[in-house]
Amino acid sequence: MNGQEHLYIETQGAYARPKEDGSIIISSSTQGPTAVQRMVARVLGIPMHKVEIDTVRLGGGFGGKEDQATPWAVMVALASQLLHKPVKMAMHRMDDMRMTGKRHPYSADFKIGLTKDFKIVAYEVTHYQNAGAAADLSPAVMERTLFHSTNAYFIPNVIAKAYSCKTNLPPNTAFRGFGGPQGKFVIEAAIVKAAESLGVSPAVIQKVNLVVDGDELSYGQILQQVEARNAWESCMEKYDYESQKKRVAAFNASNSRYKKGLAIQPICFGISFTNTMMNHARALVHIYHDGSVVVSTGAVEMGQGVNTKMLQIVTETFGIPNNRVRIESTNTLRVANTSPTAASAGADLNGKALQMACVALSDRLKAVAQKEYSDATIDLKEGMVFANGVPTDISWNDLVMKAFTQRVALSENSHYSTPTIHYDKTKEKGHPFAYHVYGTAIHEVTVDCLRGTYDFDSVNIVHDFGKSMNIDIDNGQIEGGLVQGIGWMTLEEIIYNNQGRLVSMRFRPIKFPIFIQFQKKSILSIWILKDMNWL
Repeated sequence: MNGQEHLYIETQGAYARPKEDGSIIISSSTQGPTAVQRMVARVLGIPMHKVEIDTVRLGGGFGGKEDQATPWAVMVALASQLLHKPVKMAMHRMDDMRMTGKRHPYSADFKIGLTKDFKIVAYEVTHYQNAGAAADLSPAVMERTLFHSTNAYFIPNVIAKAYSCKTNLPPNTAFRGFGGPQGKFVIEAAIVKAAESLGVSPAVIQKVNLVVDGDELSYGQILQQVEARNAWESCMEKYDYESQKKRVAAFNASNSRYKKGLAIQPICFGISFTNTMMNHARALVHIYHDGSVVVSTGAVEMGQGVNTKMLQIVTETFGIPNNRVRIESTNTLRVANTSPTAASAGADLNGKALQMACVALSDRLKAVAQKEYSDATIDLKEGMVFANGVPTDISWNDLVMKAFTQRVALSENSHYSTPTIHYDKTKEKGHPFAYHVYGTAIHEVTVDCLRGTYDFDSVNIVHDFGKSMNIDIDNGQIEGGLVQGIGWMTLEEIIYNNQGRLVSMRFRPIKFPIFIQFQKKSILSIWILKDMNWL
């Protein structure tokens, strides 16, 4: 498996300016403001409280700014400290591509054993990870590869090993999926190899081995609330897979130059940082006495819509319109000791912390209203106070002012840490993920057997979101992830010469997929699984 360029819209960059008493403020295009703060303080030889990192938003990240944004911020900070002047750096696109790490290339060897009824009873895999010249996040990426080596399948006997290999490339780094896709690719390749050897469709092996509630994964986690089979069956039914299979077979029987391929891809992905200590977040909420609200969290907005989800939490808890709430930039002086916005956990962690803060403030405000409606159930909605479901003459602004005059605290700071998760690295056993998400995709392609070119005719997806906070945003994440994955496995090629220098530094040779082409062809169809019903 080759690597992949992140191709975030905004290149790496940072802007530092000195403050009084030897302090410094840095605007950094980073997914991990605290990591930047810590390293700048270390290099400048000053305590962390003198380093302020402020991130308004990023023009894309995909993991490429989780760790690798730090050096550029350190450079401008050092220059600013020495010159006592503001210093700004923004990378040229070609320099950015040449100097930064990519998705980790992998190589792997496998053995797989099945019973006569196609149950996988044994699987052995060895992963070789191309880490580049320094570790960066490679050990953590490799760890997630091992965690996802069996994808959505229950296999009772597993030996999974991984080696992080030091090479002469720029240090490779986090990338959407964080090593999980590389681990899953190998088990899917093993199933295809087994299917070819046994003369059956890979789907036969896939289906009978899908995980169910109570299955124990190779690293000791017992699965609960498993939607793997539900997603599979729903996908087969919703998109009429049997008819699609017959249509593809008929096409192939009547065509020699063009052939169609049809494949099913289930998925099981763990949600949490695999490093347990990183699964925590904080939120700071101020309600001003005019009724306006400002919110600070550790979540970094990079186009994934996390700020919209934070806004929803505030407006729904307080029952006020969007224009009464301001989502502040991510700032290390307002919210300290943050984990990076990564691991598909940004909305989970920061959203829960924010909800806790808003609920605490809401309870205080309701207690103020309760003094005037002592026997009523108080609710806040539509910018008004409701008593027993009936609107009163007290508006949100009135209630806030009443609380202010009564010296009620209108600020709250809350902390949330993911419960139940744990992992013992000495035993390589534990429960590292809060939960798993599941899905199934059916891919249909047409191959020109003479030219070797191909078209994606359709990709139909069922994905388990649980209770989606925002359907439009989550659909967008599926679409983006799909096209990015298609690009990785088909068009994109990262080429280095023998000296470790990047050769493919232009868009044309890398051939990134253009999503609008997919939209025009309408190949993508998504259904979101929620509580075993369809939205």
